[in-house]
This record gives sequence, C-alpha cells and structure tokens, in this order.
Amino acid sequence: MTAPQIRYSARALLLDEDGKLLLFSSVDEGGTFWYPVGGGIKDGESPEAALRREVEEETGFTELAIGPQIWYRQAVASWGGNTYDCRERIYLCRVPHFTIDTSGFSQGEIDTVTGHRWWTLDELDATADRLVPADLAPRLRAVLTDGAPAGPEAVGS
Repeated sequence: MTAPQIRYSARALLLDEDGKLLLFSSVDEGGTFWYPVGGGIKDGESPEAALRREVEEETGFTELAIGPQIWYRQAVASWGGNTYDCRERIYLCRVPHFTIDTSGFSQGEIDTVTGHRWWTLDELDATADRLVPADLAPRLRAVLTDGAPAGPEAVGS
C-alpha cells in the first residue's frame, strides 16, 4: 500500500455580516458533505496567498481580508484516484454577503463540487449532511460566542 501524499492547504470560514457561513458540497460514498472554501498550497506559495487565490478562483471574491488562523485539521481523504494526508490551516474571514461566481473553478472542481450555499448556525446544527470538519457547527458557535481562540486549535476530521 502506498503512503498517502501529504497535501498542505488553506481554508476560509467566510462569514457574512449576518453570520452566515459559505460552504461547498461534494458527494462521496457516505453521501453529501459540506466544507469551507479553499484548497492546496502551491510550492513557494504562502498559506495566505494560497487562501486569497483559492477564494478568488472558487467564489469570484477578490477583496479578502484574512483573519486569524483559528483551527488546523489533519485527515486522510481520497479523490481523483489518489489518497492524501490533508493538513489544513483554517482561517476566520469576515466578508460582505456576495453572489458566488464559480467560473474560476478548475476542472477537478467542476467535476466534484455539487453546490454551495450560505448557512446559518441553526441550519448547520440541524443538517443531516456531513460537515467538514465534523465538529464545525459547535466549534463555529463557540468562536462566534467567545471569540477566536488564542491560537489555532485542532478540529475533527
């Protein structure tokens, strides 16, 4: 068995002025799952530069003010016939509500992303769909209630 390829990535919790969180969806053997905007860090690219690039490519939003890195996540995932050891930095980013433009999607995103939507905390609590990270709803509620943690915290897979 081949060891998973390490993949470093940066993700943004894009929260609008109403506290709604933008998530994208895909489908795997476990059904629909929802996850934050973001993706892989290219060689020589800083996590923040990768985050700005990914947000623009995936949403069309170009005025990203990057907030603190509040979480990190490590999980093994498979897609496109490859298995990855994903190591993600997750940043809290406040944005005005905007219309999503996915015209910058890569072919891989076109093939795998099934949707996007802005979620309220109550909707996140109530969904039967899988959220990534798994503890997204309670952790986001804690951040919005108590503020960002002093340093990045580990979140579930």
